[in-house]
Amino acid sequence: QVQLVESGGGLVQPGGSLRLSCAASGFTFSNWAVRWYRQAPGKERESVATITSSGISAAYADSVKGRFTISRDNAKNTVYLQMNSLKPEDTAVYYCNCPARGYWGQGTQVTVSS
Repeated sequence: QVQLVESGGGLVQPGGSLRLSCAASGFTFSNWAVRWYRQAPGKERESVATITSSGISAAYADSVKGRFTISRDNAKNTVYLQMNSLKPEDTAVYYCNCPARGYWGQGTQVTVSS
């Protein structure tokens, strides 16, 4: 059974940090690129960061460049999203996705508020 399970969301003050995790199971995780998306209330889902299967290359949305870092540990079948200098506009449900296989996680809520 294929699963992508996100964790690490929560409530954080502006300027704070969170690290999201996406644990994969049921498929050969290390073969595929992984992407983090987010969706804020009333807005379309947007791509935040993508990492290649090897973890050597990554790409970021302009809105998070310099603040967010995507990484992966293929030995643990896990992708991470380190989020620093968080802003209220980063508030959203964050989803893990394997684009080539169409797999999605259930999402984890991130709320940035004082």
